[in-house]
Amino acid sequence: MKKFSVGIIGGTGGIGRWFADFFRQEGHAVQVTGRTTGMDIPDLAMACQVIIVSVPIGVTSEVIRKVGPFLKEEALLMDLTSLKAEPVRAMLASSVSEVIGLHPLFGPEVPSLEGQNIVLCPGRGKMWLPRVRALLERNGARLVVTTPERHDEIMAVVQGLNHLNTIALGLVLHETGMKAEDLEKFTTPIFRAKMEIMERVFARPELYAEILTLNPHVGRICDLYEKNLAELRRNIRKGDAGGLRACMERCV
Repeated sequence: MKKFSVGIIGGTGGIGRWFADFFRQEGHAVQVTGRTTGMDIPDLAMACQVIIVSVPIGVTSEVIRKVGPFLKEEALLMDLTSLKAEPVRAMLASSVSEVIGLHPLFGPEVPSLEGQNIVLCPGRGKMWLPRVRALLERNGARLVVTTPERHDEIMAVVQGLNHLNTIALGLVLHETGMKAEDLEKFTTPIFRAKMEIMERVFARPELYAEILTLNPHVGRICDLYEKNLAELRRNIRKGDAGGLRACMERCV
């Protein structure tokens, strides 16, 4: 595969640094820039064939609008954020380059792409998509191609509902006043696993707050969560095990 130059904005940490290492290992020239390190955005855009934006969700579109105007038609602009509709719109509006929204469904702790899910949301152009797909598939990634809107709708469940439930668990545990060391003596393996997940989520409140509040589909998920929790609460307060069981059996 022909080598190309990659510039990663936000490539000094997290998933951005992971992909910087990945592209280097594949033999591509990589430049990274952070808040206080690396090339200026205009210089980076003009020096690299592929520009990847890997910054917090809340500032992704702002960064895209800064870099987009400097890209040529034959270049590729991508982002790595957990939401796709707004970043893809911003990339299309601010650049004339090819555009792909990419969401790696894993964190920087994984050793390789082998078996990892990645979502691709093609935005514009036909030259870069097959090259990106071939590179990722050759390294064992499992790819799904969809629209940015469908991606965000599904992620409202995969991430939104999941993190909503985890945050609710943490808030409730906090209000019970029970200490972690006391709970540890009574925990089951499943509860210990949930506690570990909860600790990871609460360690990065800025990330998970943006995932929940910036996806427009999460509001509907919250309504469904509240509706079903209210039904469960009614059955529990009435001591109605049959009613609660009937709720659960709807999913079977």
